[in-house]
Amino acid sequence: MKRLIVIPFILILFIIAPAWSQVKTGLDVLIATKFEAIRGLRVGVITNQTAVSAGGTHIVDVLRSAPDVQLKAIFGPEHGVSGKNEAGDAIESSDEDSTAIPVYSLYGVTRTPTAAMFENLDALIFDIQDVGTRFYTYISTMNNTMEAAAAYGKKYIVLDRPNPVNGVMVEGPVLSPEHKSFVGIQPIALRHGMTVGELATMFNEEGWLKAGKKVDLTVVKMQGWERPMFFEETGLSWIPPSPNMPTTETALIYCGIGLIEATNLSEGRGTKAPFKQFGAPWLDAQLLIDELQKQDISGVRLRAVKFTPVDIPGMATNNKYDKQQCNGIQISVMDAQKFHSVALGLQVLTLLQKHYAEKFELKPKWLNKLTGQGWIAEAIRSGEAAKTIMGRWNDDLQKFSQKRANYLLYQ
Repeated sequence: MKRLIVIPFILILFIIAPAWSQVKTGLDVLIATKFEAIRGLRVGVITNQTAVSAGGTHIVDVLRSAPDVQLKAIFGPEHGVSGKNEAGDAIESSDEDSTAIPVYSLYGVTRTPTAAMFENLDALIFDIQDVGTRFYTYISTMNNTMEAAAAYGKKYIVLDRPNPVNGVMVEGPVLSPEHKSFVGIQPIALRHGMTVGELATMFNEEGWLKAGKKVDLTVVKMQGWERPMFFEETGLSWIPPSPNMPTTETALIYCGIGLIEATNLSEGRGTKAPFKQFGAPWLDAQLLIDELQKQDISGVRLRAVKFTPVDIPGMATNNKYDKQQCNGIQISVMDAQKFHSVALGLQVLTLLQKHYAEKFELKPKWLNKLTGQGWIAEAIRSGEAAKTIMGRWNDDLQKFSQKRANYLLYQ
């Protein structure tokens, strides 16, 4: 009898993605148009290690050699320009010794550019690969730098890149303004289904920037990207945008399992598979798997595993349950089109509350920030089912989806 080999859907996409599906990012289009959008300008670039051209050249080197363009400053988000700093690490500003170009941290003393940082600049360029989840902080950095550019009368150019978890599926609660924070900067859905260029347009046109000001915004659109595409279908190479986002499968799972950061369970930090596995020493993993499989879950395979978080320099330190063996669940995406990641995250939290009320700890203030709503933590703690909770946020989600439709730049 022949063995049936099951290949995860994400892996299949990677294998069969045809050469003609190669997407041109905003950076590639900027190069192809001979830097038309920034010609004659003194620019600063907000970037990290993900901003490379199709030829593998980083945007800093592209701008250094661009004709009639002067690169005057570099700005780094969380994790730094190199992307090697751990989540939450404050980063200091510095100078690039060989070029005397100042490198300013936007995740240190300040998260918004100062007037001094704008000296000798005509425009800011944003080029960073996002992951499609509201609480991933790169879009917060984009928002803050747009506000600063508007305040100081500077142009703002977004070099667009794909939403790696596709531009169709929209999930989760919409942020309520009173819960605005650096992990939730504007009233968008948790999984928003938009590119950074589309989000920038929305932030600007909806009057959401500080004091209702608008920035002189240009979005350099991609070529060849279509909304249903997952990253593997773009023909582009995945460069991890942060130390704990090693794969595109991680990015998809993170939309929902990232909520576990607001609990006393390990979200897999301190292992080679962060967010793809989660657990705790006291967890009965098989019990939780059995309960999850009674829910409306599609597109994933769940497997009981054991893992031990340890310090991984440059990736994760000070981990939950450091050096303690955890009973956990490993998540493998089998069909990305059917997988609703935010729903899975919520189902996990509600079942943990139901079966482990004495050991499970929910951190309401942190969950309020991640979900963008103040009532969800209380709903979980009072025993509401995931389906009921999701039903309560549906009206807001539909209103967001209608508003979102006005700002979609791609078919």
